[in-house]
Amino acid sequence: MPKKVIILLLGVFVFASGCSLAPEYTRPDSPVPGQWPKGEAYKSEKANAAIPAAHALKWQDFITDQKMHKVIEMALANNRDLRLAALNVEKARAMYGIQQTERLPSLSVTGSGAEQRKAFDLTEPGKPRNVKKYSVDFGVMAWEIDFFGRLTSLADQALEEYLATEEARRSAHALLIAGISKAYFSLAADRDNLKLAQSTLRAQQASYDLIKKSHKNGFATKIDLSRAKTQVESARRDVPRYTQLVAQDLNALNLLAGTTVPEDLLPSGLDSISTPKALSPRLPSEVLLNRPDIIAAEHHLKGANAYIGAARAAFFPRISLTSTVGTASGELSDLFASRNGNWSFVPTISMPIFDARTWAALRVSKAQQKIVLTQYEKAIQTAFKEVADALAVRGTINQQVSAQQSLVAAASETYRLSNKRYTIGIDNYLSVLDAHRALYQQQQILITLKLSELGNRINLYAALGGGAV
Repeated sequence: MPKKVIILLLGVFVFASGCSLAPEYTRPDSPVPGQWPKGEAYKSEKANAAIPAAHALKWQDFITDQKMHKVIEMALANNRDLRLAALNVEKARAMYGIQQTERLPSLSVTGSGAEQRKAFDLTEPGKPRNVKKYSVDFGVMAWEIDFFGRLTSLADQALEEYLATEEARRSAHALLIAGISKAYFSLAADRDNLKLAQSTLRAQQASYDLIKKSHKNGFATKIDLSRAKTQVESARRDVPRYTQLVAQDLNALNLLAGTTVPEDLLPSGLDSISTPKALSPRLPSEVLLNRPDIIAAEHHLKGANAYIGAARAAFFPRISLTSTVGTASGELSDLFASRNGNWSFVPTISMPIFDARTWAALRVSKAQQKIVLTQYEKAIQTAFKEVADALAVRGTINQQVSAQQSLVAAASETYRLSNKRYTIGIDNYLSVLDAHRALYQQQQILITLKLSELGNRINLYAALGGGAV
């Protein structure tokens, strides 16, 4: 009989393992156009098959600056956010393992020994008052047979959540590479701004000293001297401001790196950094579905779909089995004698008749599935916007930088001529101050545009799914 019970249990397990009431999953239609936006901002955007797709381009090949390579490697080894993401993956994997084992029978072995002394009046004549009992049992305890796929659906949900967590780790990896690259660029830009402020202060101080000398000799007015002093103090104010920004940029870089970045790995300015490689956008359908955040959102959607199956299964009977095989004896020496074997087979069925909570749970699961579907669609729309924005910047930033470089050259010439006209007495010093102020502002704008150009390459790489491992 025990052999028949074991065969029955195995047969039930095989039969029940393939059942599920979860709705069939179908990937939703994309809520974004099949092509990237077109227009003046995108006129230079054409797919180039010779350039690898961003998601297939390793960050080591995309980032060409060797110092940045070392800083990024430091961050990947030490960043706490990335470490937390990896630990969350381990946790999700363990949770999936727990849920997976819920479908398997739990086998246990129990042994016991007891001795009881009965009251004299309750003891049958000729029977001993001391009663001993020893037993050993092996069996399955309250194993739920998954006829209607409740446990299968819960295991499927746990699997999808685990896979989503893994994609979240990949997304964190990509975001860290993008974040530390842009922090590196920001530090370089502010170091350029600091050097510009320092050189401007030196130039203004030299001009002030000359005007002060001319004023003593009666060749410069007091208002010219006052205006020159104003420019000196304005430049003097910018030096500590950019000194502060450089320090804050370095703090941000060290935080992302998870350790202190050595000075020899830091950039001296934007021109010292090798430009990341150019990228070619593919079609949205190819690009967006390779982003780890969108893959994670789809896993969440599949998980919500599976949970509906578990909620539906709650309306059907729940069957569990308890079965044991063992031996029992009043004497320890006879415990394993063949005549003392015993077994039990106890199936249990629980049939829901009416439970409002079951209906409510089903409604909740369906509402949750709609919420996750909306989040999935929103993730795709957000990704589309991020790529489109980066493409718009890429289509126009070179023109902006080129125009700004011409503007800086023109402002520099204006300042030179204004200074010359003041020296020979044609103009007053106000025109010199205005020309120098304009030059200083245009030089700052040029630094900002160069930073935007580098940062946008990183933004486009991340938006196209690059940097995920």
